[in-house]
Amino acid sequence: VLEGKDERRSLDDVLERIDEIVDSNDHFEFLSFPHSRLVHARTNNRVDAPARPRSRGVAWANDVLLTNHLFGVACRLGRRVPSWIPAINRSVTRLGGKSSRVDRSDRLFTTPRRVRFTEMEYALPRASGADAVRAVHRMVEERGFSVPFPMEVRFVASDDAFLSPAHGRDTCYVAVHMFERMEWEPYFRAVEEIMDDFGGRPHWGKRHFQTAETLRPRYPGWDRFAAVRARLDPTGRFTNDYVRRVLGS
Repeated sequence: VLEGKDERRSLDDVLERIDEIVDSNDHFEFLSFPHSRLVHARTNNRVDAPARPRSRGVAWANDVLLTNHLFGVACRLGRRVPSWIPAINRSVTRLGGKSSRVDRSDRLFTTPRRVRFTEMEYALPRASGADAVRAVHRMVEERGFSVPFPMEVRFVASDDAFLSPAHGRDTCYVAVHMFERMEWEPYFRAVEEIMDDFGGRPHWGKRHFQTAETLRPRYPGWDRFAAVRARLDPTGRFTNDYVRRVLGS
């Protein structure tokens, strides 16, 4: 059972205190909209207490009405009039308030997503996370990208899987999104340039522009994985165009 707390916080305060916040919670993540200095922060911590789920009405108001219907309206309005996106984003970040609930992890970590988007996510050394978020905010302002969706920033421990983006290092994931039928590639390429500077590793199942040549130096276990792959699939039966691009032939 977890106790989940959501609250609106200052982006600058969160980034300045990021290590303290991450270390003092079992799980921490936040959503940060371009053009806004407020974030939607979420902590989840294990507790020895009975579940205290939200009522059906409160869950619908938050998970369906606010974060889907109203947010979808905001995105469609921004797509129609991109110059309004900065003001819309600042308004959206002021909508969320403070809330708390105790429930099973599967109920706290899953929410309905009815607003369609495309996404790119990068895993960075945890120590670089705050600087990367600042760099993306700065880049959006300088290049004038119209971005109605927030960055999602989350933290995980290191692991030892050969091609895990968190291999060998405590990790900060930074995900960027673009609303459906809006141009996404220039924005994602600009973000990827920033992530490259921080030694970022892309999420294998989301958009990115890397190749085996650019990825191999980022994974200490790359050659060991390649040897296992060659032994278990010597004829390339489990290969397609994407796999050839990111893992080599």
